Amino acid sequence: MERSYPDRPILGVGAVILQDGQVVLVRRAQEPLKGEWSLPGGVVELGETLTGATAREVAEETGLTVAVGPVVEVLDRIMFDTDRRVQYHFVIVDYLCRQTGGTLAPATDATEVALVDVTALGSYQLTAAALDVIARGVSLAAKEGW
Repeated sequence: MERSYPDRPILGVGAVILQDGQVVLVRRAQEPLKGEWSLPGGVVELGETLTGATAREVAEETGLTVAVGPVVEVLDRIMFDTDRRVQYHFVIVDYLCRQTGGTLAPATDATEVALVDVTALGSYQLTAAALDVIARGVSLAAKEGW
C-alpha cells in the first residue's frame, strides 16, 4: 500500500522509550516528517501484532531491543497537501517501552538517534502530538512503576 495519498488510513505504532528521565528520539529517514525528530515507530505489517511491530520498528530505527508495555495513546496523524488532499493518514498506537538490550545507534529507518532529557525537548522541534505522547508516557511510567 502506498503511504502517500492512501485510499484508507494506515495503522502505525510508536514507542516511548524512557530511561532515567530521558526519552529516545529518532530523526526520520523517510516521509512523512523526513529529517524531523520524533518517537521511533512505523507501519504494522500484514500478520504482525501491534506489540511485535513496535519491537521491530524500534530495532530497525534505534538498534535497541525493548519490552513493550501498556498503550500510552491512540491518535490520528492526518497531513494534507497544498490542495487540501489527504497526503498521509496514519492511526498510531503509541506504547510505553523499556530497553532490554542493544546499543542506541541509528539503524535503517533513522539518520540520527538521541537520548534526551524530557525537560530539554524544546530544541528538537517535536510536533505537539509527540510532546503530548511523551508527557503521557512519563506520567504512565510513574503511575505504573514502569
